[in-house]
Amino acid sequence: MPPAAPGALDTLVLGRRIRHLRTARGMTLDDLGRKIGRAASQVSMLENGHREPKLSLLALVAEALDVPLSELLRTEPPTRRAALEVELERALRGPLFASLGVPQVKVGKSLPTDALEALVALQGQVQRLLTENAATPEEARRANADLRAQMRSRNNYFGELEEHARTLLSAIDYSGGPLGQRACADIAANLGFTLHYVSDLPHSTRTVTDLKNGRIYLPQGNAGVSDSRSPLLQALASHVLGHREPRDYADFLLQRVEANYLAAALMMPEHTTVPYLKEAKTERRLSVEDLRDAFAVPYETAAHRFTNLATRHLDIPVHFMKVHEGGTLHKAYENDGIRFPTDPLGAVEGQPVCRQWTARVVFTLEDRFSPYYQYTDTDSGTYWCTSRVQPSSQGAFSVSVGVSFANVRWFRGRETSERRFSKCPDASCCRTPPTTLATRWDDSAWPSARPHASLLAALPVGVFPGVDTTEVYEFLDRHSPAEQD
Repeated sequence: MPPAAPGALDTLVLGRRIRHLRTARGMTLDDLGRKIGRAASQVSMLENGHREPKLSLLALVAEALDVPLSELLRTEPPTRRAALEVELERALRGPLFASLGVPQVKVGKSLPTDALEALVALQGQVQRLLTENAATPEEARRANADLRAQMRSRNNYFGELEEHARTLLSAIDYSGGPLGQRACADIAANLGFTLHYVSDLPHSTRTVTDLKNGRIYLPQGNAGVSDSRSPLLQALASHVLGHREPRDYADFLLQRVEANYLAAALMMPEHTTVPYLKEAKTERRLSVEDLRDAFAVPYETAAHRFTNLATRHLDIPVHFMKVHEGGTLHKAYENDGIRFPTDPLGAVEGQPVCRQWTARVVFTLEDRFSPYYQYTDTDSGTYWCTSRVQPSSQGAFSVSVGVSFANVRWFRGRETSERRFSKCPDASCCRTPPTTLATRWDDSAWPSARPHASLLAALPVGVFPGVDTTEVYEFLDRHSPAEQD
């Protein structure tokens, strides 16, 4: 039984207030019943919150108890014990206790206060555990959609993280240009960490930070990592930002965005990147490829960083997409009005991308090294996009950055003649097979899908996603200076 809605009469609190006032005046149920013309059993039902009385009856009760009507209608229970009784009554009448099959407890004066306290605390903990562990894929998708909306509202610019980056770079006297591995090590040292490259890093981790001994462990060789600086800077970012075990999936997503943002802001500092971009805009040669090369970062890092700064400093709304070679959207951002495919909850992750969009067409090209530019006419307008394919352990992904037609004049590649027309989400665009193929194969094909690994799985509370905590602790035991002495 949930608390009463705002403005509604809370019969449980009302009943406890009537009982408190009655007993304070030494009246029995029969005494109050006679004064208001009701049977004692009816008064008992009123005090136990089992009926919602008419205002005329409450007026009689208030007169019999010699208090103003407003005293009965106050929303807070009269005593601490009464508050506990109300809370336990609500729990007993709610779906949680019914689903658990727990025997009912008589909430009366014979129930000791300490037992009442324990029962209320216990039901609160059970409710908390059930809520936390109900992190369904639907909740995960909703968390993704909420975070994307938050990023859009800020134009994907986080000023507080830019300030952290300025402070960290100032501490090592950074003067500009690409941030090298030595400078990254200097940032770590300034924060009190030493770096240790090991061959036995737990398979489920990219780095491990030993906060007790001020050590950061990184893999030797950084196999599968496109930029060896990123894992270190992300680990430092989480330390600087005070990240702890995620409370839920939404907290995990936010921490991931913050760590990635701060790491990119260190590799491509605002005070050096913005002048570069402004000059490129003036000369109408904005390019994610050129930005990547100027700061010696991976293409995806440059693409993300461009979305951080483009609207804030260049007045250019943008969109970003990372699409798996299977055609599904892995992550995305937009503030330029483009309509990404979404599910009913508004989430884009895992949704199929139109075959006519740049992010899909780029997979069909033989030349995977040159930038690909394309105009796409959609139901929300015409957009220009630049895209390139990059490999990963989960298959190839395309990384794309685009703008509306009104802003393409600032970019390299605007002269492309490549143009596609998309009618999605109309199924006739690319989701319905051509009639000739459908006629030939409709009743003769049964594919077995290979699910794509994704972060849409529910986050187990108290566990870092995908990380074997025991393995991490055993690793730290092996490498701890205290263990080696």
